Amino acid sequence: MQISDLPYPDPGVPDARSGPRFLLWLGRGQLGGQLKSLAWGMLHFGGVAGLPYAVGLGVDAVVDRAPNRLLLVGGLLVLIGVAISVGDAMLHRTAVTNWITAAARVQQLLARKTAELGSALTRRVAAGEVVAVSTGDVEKIGWFVEAVSRFLAAVFAVVLVCVGLVFYAPELGVVVAVGVPLIALASLPLLPRATRRADVQREKAGRATELASDTVAGLRVLRGIGGEELFLGRYREASQEVRRAAVRSARMWALISAIQVVLPGLLLITVVWYGASLALDGRIAVGELVAAFSAVATLLYPLRHFEEIAMAYSFSRPSAKRAARVLSLTRTDPAERPAQAGPVVEPAAGGDLYDPRTGLLAPAGRFTAVVCGDPDLAGRLAERLGGHAMEDRDGGDRGGEDGGGSDRDAKDGPSVLLGGVALDDLELDTARRLVLVQDKDPVLLSGTLRELLDVPASGAVESDAALAAAQCADVLDALLQSAPDGVEDPMDARITERGRSLSGGQRQRLALARSLVTDPEVLVLDEPTSAVDSHTEARIADGIAALRGGRTTVVLASSPLLLDRADRVVLIDGGTVAAVGTHRELLHREPLYRAVVTRETDEEQRLAGLGLTELEEALTEIEESA
Repeated sequence: MQISDLPYPDPGVPDARSGPRFLLWLGRGQLGGQLKSLAWGMLHFGGVAGLPYAVGLGVDAVVDRAPNRLLLVGGLLVLIGVAISVGDAMLHRTAVTNWITAAARVQQLLARKTAELGSALTRRVAAGEVVAVSTGDVEKIGWFVEAVSRFLAAVFAVVLVCVGLVFYAPELGVVVAVGVPLIALASLPLLPRATRRADVQREKAGRATELASDTVAGLRVLRGIGGEELFLGRYREASQEVRRAAVRSARMWALISAIQVVLPGLLLITVVWYGASLALDGRIAVGELVAAFSAVATLLYPLRHFEEIAMAYSFSRPSAKRAARVLSLTRTDPAERPAQAGPVVEPAAGGDLYDPRTGLLAPAGRFTAVVCGDPDLAGRLAERLGGHAMEDRDGGDRGGEDGGGSDRDAKDGPSVLLGGVALDDLELDTARRLVLVQDKDPVLLSGTLRELLDVPASGAVESDAALAAAQCADVLDALLQSAPDGVEDPMDARITERGRSLSGGQRQRLALARSLVTDPEVLVLDEPTSAVDSHTEARIADGIAALRGGRTTVVLASSPLLLDRADRVVLIDGGTVAAVGTHRELLHREPLYRAVVTRETDEEQRLAGLGLTELEEALTEIEESA
């Protein structure tokens, strides 16, 4: 795979059982690139390893006054120089290619997993961790993949130098052959502590990133209540903790680097002292001493790659662990899904949407409203209706510590059925096409309004009709007013990142228009009008009912204006259906429904259930107590 061929047609199915297994899977997927890099690395480091012997031969030729040999040595040095230069250039090229392609593969895998899980991802994994995985962790994983081939080539050079010295100058070669492995292994006892400190640093950095993203996202609200300084102070404190952790980590790596400098230096001094005594005794030639000295000095270069691979693995292992944890998440627990004898047939159009866990039934072609006393339960129910797992409050589906196994500890029960077919058994693209879920905090991407509404759709709903149903006339005027001169069509006006230049209600209505344009068979809306005024909300309710006529629509809300427009209303209490009827019927016969919708207090509910005589007595008691 070359950089020009990116992105991958198919990034593959990763082994996400653990961080090391994920790194091994990445390495196997880039075996061709690794072999190319290793071949060029062996050429480069082979030239580096052969350089000391060529110098020694040259010195011997000068001492022996043999010009022909010296000429041959000169030619050999030219060949070695070419090998070192070409090998280094191509090694860098292939290694960087391995780095970029590995990082691109991981990013594609993460993007695919994000599309699969949707908004459920940030409920299973902290937002700061998702940001860390998709940015810094991807780079560290690519670094390790890139460093492997250079490390193996460096090992080849070290072995070549040590073996060559043993044959070229046996007495000095034995000293070098014993000393080099000790130098290479001297840092191993310090690596666990260095890794732990690096892990602490990255954990604190992830928390600081999450705090920063939350602060930026809520900056408008924080300014409104004068709380920006409080959160900025918290971020300063978090950033200082990251700095202190980084300093502690850097100290340990500095110690490891010092060992990699001091020990080779001591070996060099030993070789020079011992070799000089051997040369004075006439036991070795001057050329052999020069070759041994040059070989040890040359070893400092490949030995640095031993330190690099240790750092790369120490930094990439926790990064790979976090990436594997995200990639191991699934829409549902595969162990709870029955085995299929063959491909699942897409349900026929016009099927009911039924949730066996809660007992919720949304008849085909009807406008169904769902009332939940718990707003968090409403959000989780909306995700479940879209084919995602319905997590418990304690986040029991977060999976194991190493990211392996099932991502749901709490049993989720049978899948939601559409026309009698389980959504979990359908292909993700098919399930998303049939059922669209808009959560209570939809995201607007930057770009023009035309681009925002250019989404996969049935084609039955025009953008103008969707904007009108969502009551976006004032939004179009606002976009046109803020557009540069020359822009006359509001569809060509640009929306800033996440629609920050618009109010919450305006963003909510544009998101609703985008969902209406899609025109799925089943549309699930979670509090689609929570940020608009009552008059606009009533018109939006009428617009949704008219535009979605004959299509299945489920709205999770507690607004009486929306509930009164629904064909049927379902009350969810304790995770199951408690009552079904129209809005007006439930108001009269269900005290719990009335309390949720009208926000009655317990005392108001008690008084509402009393007779006239009992009510007068209760009012008398209240007056006397007052």
